[in-house]
Amino acid sequence: MPYAEVQLVVDPLVRLLCTNPYPGHSKGCPNFGERSSCPPKCPLVTHLLDLTKPIWAIWNVFDMKRYLEVMNQCHPTWSDRQKRCCLYWQGGARKALKAEIEMFKECHSGVFCTTCPEAMGVNVTETMRLIGQELEWPPETRAY
Repeated sequence: MPYAEVQLVVDPLVRLLCTNPYPGHSKGCPNFGERSSCPPKCPLVTHLLDLTKPIWAIWNVFDMKRYLEVMNQCHPTWSDRQKRCCLYWQGGARKALKAEIEMFKECHSGVFCTTCPEAMGVNVTETMRLIGQELEWPPETRAY
């Protein structure tokens, strides 16, 4: 099920996740405060949308378990961190998501879509939980 009408869980503090350090980036994402599509420059969802009207979530599922099985076979000497590096799988997952969005837009003209609701203050984990989709952190079997 790649589409569902949802009640967004909005929490502006979600935007601060971008400042969490990760390997090679002690201050978090280097795009924070730089890109207009990233916080804090990106407006909050409550400033762009009327949340009393229907909101739709569009998602795709990436089979992380199968991907890691393939990576283990192809690269048995790589560390777990190397095998999970988003540079190797995220592009394909994003391409599939954009295809889902385009199919949705064919039937719903003039809609606003974003591929980074977290930047707008949407707590994606809690929003997806409301529609019965539990996200794994870190993803072990599926990445949404």
